[in-house]
Amino acid sequence: MSGWHIDVNQIRAVKIQSVKPESQGVKTFFLEDELCSSARPGQFVMVWIPGVDEIPLSLSSVRGKISSITVREVGEATHALNNMRKDEVIGVRGPFGTHFTIACKEALVVGGGIGTAPLMMLTTTLLDAKVKTTLVEGAKTRSELLFLDQLRDLAAKTRAEVVFTTDDGSYGIRGLATDAVEKILSSRKFDTVYACGNEAMIRKVFLMAKEHDTPLQASLERIMLCAMGICGSCVIGKYRVCKDGPVFDQTQLEEVEEELGRFKRDFKGKRVPI
Repeated sequence: MSGWHIDVNQIRAVKIQSVKPESQGVKTFFLEDELCSSARPGQFVMVWIPGVDEIPLSLSSVRGKISSITVREVGEATHALNNMRKDEVIGVRGPFGTHFTIACKEALVVGGGIGTAPLMMLTTTLLDAKVKTTLVEGAKTRSELLFLDQLRDLAAKTRAEVVFTTDDGSYGIRGLATDAVEKILSSRKFDTVYACGNEAMIRKVFLMAKEHDTPLQASLERIMLCAMGICGSCVIGKYRVCKDGPVFDQTQLEEVEEELGRFKRDFKGKRVPI
């Protein structure tokens, strides 16, 4: 085991530098941590909320020495974290996992809900690399859209095209993100599609990318208890999301197509329907 691997697995006390509300039930926490600042787009960290639990969270940005995690409140641990304030301390392990790779001239980025968070870091990296980027973000309603002002500002200042969809039509295009993706893929050719969101959405994007012969890289969300490949809760097919992912390419996704978006593992590692 390398020294780097030992370092990232060792829990570190990290002070919260600032907190920014993003949308209903979602906040971004900014941290100063040397190892997090070396993360690549798509990687994640394990965050320990003192006295509560440890949970996996994707990094949503890295700017110099400051990195961030964006958290949606869905349970006890995320509720406790979202009630923490500037200068309070959390525990951090990581960054872990595979990352998005950039080798394209034109990219389509697809985010659903909180899945948009790790795609923010990817999008800025794509734009820095002069990649023509189209981003589709979907949510149930306007109040649940993430990074709305930031993405509109990004579109105004760069070559990025940003498409918002809401189920209820309260902002952007009425319908699902995958509805917009189907129209875009039917009219334009991309070198790569990148996606993150719930696995049912990922499956739809996977099938569309396959139909349009466009390589896909997708970040999968699964239960993760250890981040070291031991617990088995994050298994999909022959892969462990924490060690072999969370970012998977087209070939890997084809290998788990039967399970993708249909089954997951519970906290005991048992396969159950999604």
